[in-house]
Amino acid sequence: DPVSRKTNCKIIILSTKQCLRLETMTTAFDVFVFIPNLIGYCRIIFTLASFVLMINFESEWRIAICLYLASFAGDLFDGLAARKFNQCSTFGGLLDMVTDRCSTLGILYVLGILQERMRLIYLFVIVLDISSHWCQMYSSLGKGHHKSLESNEGRNLLVQWYYKYYVFFGYLCVGAECTYVSSYILHYLSTDSEWYQVVFGIFLFCLPGCLMKQIINIFQLSSACYVVAIEDAVTHTEQKSKRM
Repeated sequence: DPVSRKTNCKIIILSTKQCLRLETMTTAFDVFVFIPNLIGYCRIIFTLASFVLMINFESEWRIAICLYLASFAGDLFDGLAARKFNQCSTFGGLLDMVTDRCSTLGILYVLGILQERMRLIYLFVIVLDISSHWCQMYSSLGKGHHKSLESNEGRNLLVQWYYKYYVFFGYLCVGAECTYVSSYILHYLSTDSEWYQVVFGIFLFCLPGCLMKQIINIFQLSSACYVVAIEDAVTHTEQKSKRM
Protein backbone atom coordinates (compact mmCIF):
# COMPACT_ATOMS: atom_id res chain seq x y z
CA ASP A 1 0.00 0.00 0.00
CA PRO A 2 1.74 3.28 -1.15
CA VAL A 3 0.02 5.42 1.49
CA SER A 4 1.02 3.20 4.35
CA ARG A 5 4.55 3.01 3.01
CA LYS A 6 4.68 6.79 2.83
CA THR A 7 3.29 7.02 6.32
CA ASN A 8 5.78 4.48 7.62
CA CYS A 9 8.57 6.36 5.89
CA LYS A 10 7.53 9.58 7.62
CA ILE A 11 7.45 7.82 10.94
CA ILE A 12 10.98 6.53 10.41
CA ILE A 13 12.25 9.98 9.46
CA LEU A 14 10.67 11.56 12.53
CA SER A 15 12.12 8.89 14.77
CA THR A 16 15.58 9.50 13.32
CA LYS A 17 15.31 13.25 13.97
CA GLN A 18 14.18 12.58 17.50
CA CYS A 19 17.13 10.26 18.08
CA LEU A 20 19.54 12.86 16.74
CA ARG A 21 17.95 15.47 18.95
CA LEU A 22 18.31 13.23 22.00
CA GLU A 23 21.96 12.56 21.17
CA THR A 24 22.80 16.26 20.91
CA MET A 25 20.63 17.45 23.82
CA THR A 26 22.56 18.76 26.85
CA THR A 27 21.13 17.70 30.20
CA ALA A 28 21.57 19.25 33.64
CA PHE A 29 23.87 16.36 34.56
CA ASP A 30 26.03 17.16 31.52
CA VAL A 31 26.42 20.72 32.81
CA PHE A 32 27.40 19.42 36.26
CA VAL A 33 30.21 17.34 34.74
CA PHE A 34 31.54 19.99 32.35
CA ILE A 35 35.34 19.99 32.60
CA PRO A 36 35.55 23.55 34.04
CA ASN A 37 32.93 22.64 36.64
CA LEU A 38 34.92 19.52 37.62
CA ILE A 39 37.88 21.83 38.16
CA GLY A 40 35.57 23.99 40.27
CA TYR A 41 34.68 21.04 42.50
CA CYS A 42 38.39 20.32 43.00
CA ARG A 43 38.88 23.96 43.97
CA ILE A 44 36.20 23.60 46.65
CA ILE A 45 37.84 20.45 48.05
CA PHE A 46 41.27 22.10 48.13
CA THR A 47 39.87 25.22 49.80
CA LEU A 48 37.97 23.33 52.50
CA ALA A 49 40.98 21.07 53.17
CA SER A 50 43.22 24.13 53.54
CA PHE A 51 40.85 25.69 56.08
CA VAL A 52 40.74 22.48 58.13
CA LEU A 53 44.54 22.46 58.29
CA MET A 54 44.80 26.19 59.00
CA ILE A 55 42.45 26.00 61.98
CA ASN A 56 42.91 22.51 63.44
CA PHE A 57 46.44 21.58 62.36
CA GLU A 58 48.49 24.77 62.49
CA SER A 59 51.79 22.88 62.26
CA GLU A 60 50.76 21.87 58.71
CA TRP A 61 50.52 25.48 57.55
CA ARG A 62 52.79 24.80 54.56
CA ILE A 63 50.45 22.13 53.18
CA ALA A 64 47.47 24.35 53.99
CA ILE A 65 48.79 27.30 51.99
CA CYS A 66 49.76 25.03 49.08
CA LEU A 67 46.20 23.71 48.92
CA TYR A 68 44.81 27.23 49.09
CA LEU A 69 47.11 28.41 46.29
CA ALA A 70 46.18 25.35 44.20
CA SER A 71 42.53 26.32 44.55
CA PHE A 72 43.34 29.92 43.62
CA ALA A 73 45.29 28.79 40.54
CA GLY A 74 42.33 26.63 39.51
CA ASP A 75 40.37 29.84 38.96
CA LEU A 76 42.55 30.47 35.91
CA PHE A 77 42.34 26.94 34.50
CA ASP A 78 38.57 26.56 34.78
CA GLY A 79 38.11 29.67 32.65
CA LEU A 80 40.60 28.40 30.07
CA ALA A 81 38.87 25.01 29.99
CA ALA A 82 35.44 26.61 29.58
CA ARG A 83 36.58 28.53 26.51
CA LYS A 84 38.64 25.68 25.02
CA PHE A 85 35.88 23.07 25.27
CA ASN A 86 33.03 25.54 24.66
CA GLN A 87 31.56 24.70 28.06
CA CYS A 88 30.74 28.14 29.45
CA SER A 89 27.66 27.99 31.66
CA THR A 90 25.71 30.12 34.11
CA PHE A 91 26.14 27.40 36.72
CA GLY A 92 29.90 27.46 36.14
CA GLY A 93 29.99 31.23 36.62
CA LEU A 94 27.94 30.90 39.80
CA LEU A 95 30.16 28.10 41.10
CA ASP A 96 33.26 30.12 40.32
CA MET A 97 32.04 33.26 42.05
CA VAL A 98 30.79 31.46 45.18
CA THR A 99 34.10 29.58 45.46
CA ASP A 100 36.09 32.80 45.08
CA ARG A 101 34.07 34.67 47.65
CA CYS A 102 34.00 31.85 50.20
CA SER A 103 37.75 31.28 49.77
CA THR A 104 38.49 34.93 50.48
CA LEU A 105 36.07 34.94 53.40
CA GLY A 106 37.73 31.84 54.85
CA ILE A 107 41.31 33.07 54.76
CA LEU A 108 40.27 36.44 56.20
CA TYR A 109 38.50 34.58 59.00
CA VAL A 110 41.70 32.63 59.70
CA LEU A 111 43.75 35.84 59.67
CA GLY A 112 41.29 37.32 62.14
CA ILE A 113 42.03 34.43 64.49
CA LEU A 114 45.81 34.77 64.13
CA GLN A 115 45.89 38.58 64.29
CA GLU A 116 43.38 39.69 66.91
CA ARG A 117 44.19 43.39 66.62
CA MET A 118 43.29 43.29 62.92
CA ARG A 119 40.11 41.25 63.42
CA LEU A 120 37.69 44.16 63.00
CA ILE A 121 39.39 45.29 59.79
CA TYR A 122 39.20 41.78 58.36
CA LEU A 123 35.51 41.66 59.27
CA PHE A 124 34.85 44.91 57.38
CA VAL A 125 36.75 43.57 54.36
CA ILE A 126 34.63 40.38 54.42
CA VAL A 127 31.37 42.35 54.56
CA LEU A 128 32.48 44.68 51.77
CA ASP A 129 33.72 41.85 49.56
CA ILE A 130 30.56 39.73 49.85
CA SER A 131 28.07 42.60 49.57
CA SER A 132 29.75 44.35 46.63
CA HIS A 133 30.10 41.21 44.52
CA TRP A 134 26.59 39.97 45.31
CA CYS A 135 25.06 43.34 44.39
CA GLN A 136 27.18 43.47 41.23
CA MET A 137 25.88 40.09 40.09
CA TYR A 138 22.27 40.87 41.07
CA SER A 139 22.28 44.19 39.23
CA SER A 140 23.62 42.44 36.10
CA LEU A 141 20.84 39.84 35.85
CA GLY A 142 19.41 39.76 32.34
CA LYS A 143 22.24 41.91 30.99
CA GLY A 144 24.91 39.28 30.47
CA HIS A 145 27.92 38.38 32.59
CA HIS A 146 28.57 40.71 35.51
CA LYS A 147 32.08 41.36 34.15
CA SER A 148 30.97 42.22 30.61
CA LEU A 149 31.21 45.73 29.16
CA GLU A 150 27.45 45.71 28.50
CA SER A 151 26.61 45.00 32.13
CA ASN A 152 28.94 47.73 33.40
CA GLU A 153 27.99 50.41 30.88
CA GLY A 154 27.21 53.69 32.61
CA ARG A 155 28.69 52.63 35.94
CA ASN A 156 31.49 54.22 37.90
CA LEU A 157 34.58 54.76 35.75
CA LEU A 158 36.85 52.81 38.10
CA VAL A 159 34.48 49.84 37.99
CA GLN A 160 34.47 49.95 34.17
CA TRP A 161 38.28 50.06 34.07
CA TYR A 162 38.46 47.23 36.57
CA TYR A 163 36.52 44.86 34.32
CA LYS A 164 37.75 46.26 31.00
CA TYR A 165 41.52 46.15 31.45
CA TYR A 166 42.70 42.63 32.23
CA VAL A 167 46.12 43.68 33.59
CA PHE A 168 44.50 46.13 36.04
CA PHE A 169 41.91 43.51 37.00
CA GLY A 170 44.57 40.82 37.39
CA TYR A 171 46.90 42.89 39.58
CA LEU A 172 44.08 43.86 41.94
CA CYS A 173 42.66 40.34 42.25
CA VAL A 174 46.01 38.57 42.53
CA GLY A 175 47.36 41.39 44.69
CA ALA A 176 44.52 41.04 47.19
CA GLU A 177 44.84 37.26 47.46
CA CYS A 178 48.65 37.37 47.68
CA THR A 179 48.41 40.00 50.41
CA TYR A 180 46.25 37.65 52.49
CA VAL A 181 48.40 34.62 51.71
CA SER A 182 51.69 36.37 52.47
CA SER A 183 50.24 37.79 55.68
CA TYR A 184 49.32 34.24 56.72
CA ILE A 185 52.78 32.91 55.89
CA LEU A 186 54.56 35.76 57.72
CA HIS A 187 52.75 34.76 60.90
CA TYR A 188 54.72 31.49 60.95
CA LEU A 189 58.10 32.66 59.67
CA SER A 190 60.87 33.89 61.91
CA THR A 191 62.01 37.45 61.23
CA ASP A 192 65.56 36.10 60.95
CA SER A 193 64.61 33.77 58.14
CA GLU A 194 65.67 34.55 54.56
CA TRP A 195 62.21 33.52 53.42
CA TYR A 196 60.72 36.16 55.71
CA GLN A 197 62.34 38.93 53.65
CA VAL A 198 61.13 37.38 50.38
CA VAL A 199 57.56 36.94 51.57
CA PHE A 200 57.55 40.39 53.15
CA GLY A 201 58.67 41.84 49.80
CA ILE A 202 55.75 40.09 48.09
CA PHE A 203 53.45 41.49 50.77
CA LEU A 204 54.64 45.06 50.14
CA PHE A 205 54.35 44.66 46.36
CA CYS A 206 50.80 43.29 46.55
CA LEU A 207 49.44 45.51 49.32
CA PRO A 208 48.64 48.51 47.02
CA GLY A 209 46.60 46.18 44.80
CA CYS A 210 44.72 44.89 47.83
CA LEU A 211 43.92 48.41 49.05
CA MET A 212 42.82 49.49 45.57
CA LYS A 213 40.60 46.40 45.38
CA GLN A 214 38.73 47.56 48.48
CA ILE A 215 38.21 50.99 46.90
CA ILE A 216 36.88 49.31 43.75
CA ASN A 217 34.54 47.20 45.91
CA ILE A 218 33.11 50.36 47.49
CA PHE A 219 32.40 51.92 44.09
CA GLN A 220 31.12 48.60 42.76
CA LEU A 221 28.66 48.34 45.64
CA SER A 222 27.40 51.90 45.23
CA SER A 223 27.14 51.62 41.42
CA ALA A 224 25.25 48.32 41.61
CA CYS A 225 22.79 49.72 44.18
CA TYR A 226 22.27 52.80 42.00
CA VAL A 227 21.50 50.63 38.96
CA VAL A 228 18.92 48.64 40.92
CA ALA A 229 17.38 51.88 42.24
CA ILE A 230 17.10 53.25 38.68
CA GLU A 231 15.27 50.09 37.58
CA ASP A 232 12.90 50.46 40.55
CA ALA A 233 12.27 54.09 39.62
CA VAL A 234 11.43 53.13 36.03
CA THR A 235 9.08 50.37 37.23
CA HIS A 236 7.27 52.70 39.64
CA THR A 237 6.95 55.38 36.95
CA GLU A 238 5.39 52.87 34.53
CA GLN A 239 2.98 51.66 37.20
CA LYS A 240 1.89 55.23 37.97
CA SER A 241 1.36 56.00 34.28
CA LYS A 242 -0.88 52.93 33.90
CA ARG A 243 -3.06 54.02 36.81
CA MET A 244 -3.60 57.49 35.37
